[in-house]
Amino acid sequence: MLSVRNLCQSYKNGSEEYQTLKNISFDIKKGEFVAVMGPSGSGKSTLLNCISSFIPYDSGEIDLDGTKLAELGEKEIAEIRNQKLGFVFQDFMLLDGLTVFENVCVPKVIHEEPYQPMEEKARKLLQMFDIDRIAEKYPAEISGGQRQRTAVARALMNDPLIILADEPTGNLDSRSSEAVIKAFIEAKKRLEATIFMVTHDSISASYCDRVIVMKDGQIHKEMIHKGNRKVFLDQLLNIFKDLNGGDENDAD
Repeated sequence: MLSVRNLCQSYKNGSEEYQTLKNISFDIKKGEFVAVMGPSGSGKSTLLNCISSFIPYDSGEIDLDGTKLAELGEKEIAEIRNQKLGFVFQDFMLLDGLTVFENVCVPKVIHEEPYQPMEEKARKLLQMFDIDRIAEKYPAEISGGQRQRTAVARALMNDPLIILADEPTGNLDSRSSEAVIKAFIEAKKRLEATIFMVTHDSISASYCDRVIVMKDGQIHKEMIHKGNRKVFLDQLLNIFKDLNGGDENDAD
């Protein structure tokens, strides 16, 4: 599904060069829910931006379902983003002038697809994430958790190969955060969705199949969820307590 090999990325500040990613390698299989965590400045957001091709990288390879992203031109990259990637951002990125239903339909409208199957799919996703009752409301009229679940539904409209989620619970309270994470789990269970999530929240990460822990631009450790979420959460809290000098969560 997604293969990252020996990925390196750097930036210059004046005459100084700083390495943000140092030989990063990992794979994500179809249907996995994987989180990336790490202290501020560890490179996790840079990694996500390289995978989505929003920023360039120096060397290495990113292979998405057999397509090597570095070999694509700008037009082809745009097509990959529109058709094979789904995005969920911390700030929701919903269109204020559209209803919940219309926001979910946007990816299909862009491609000028037939209305009837578009509507049927949107309604199904709204029901799946328990937001069908607010379908005709506008983003300003609903809660943060409902907005983010709307964003998750929108990200799934084109049946993407993978959803890239950047701090999807960062602006939410604990109850809303749990609802959003459960929406991802439902998508994984019912749609075989593949989710790659950058997060600072150990509780959210504890629902994932795996957590890639980053430090100083490198993979520090990979942690596997072996079935007991409470045990997994305790393991995550302990490793981040050590990484952050006693602070359980980072603040990227």
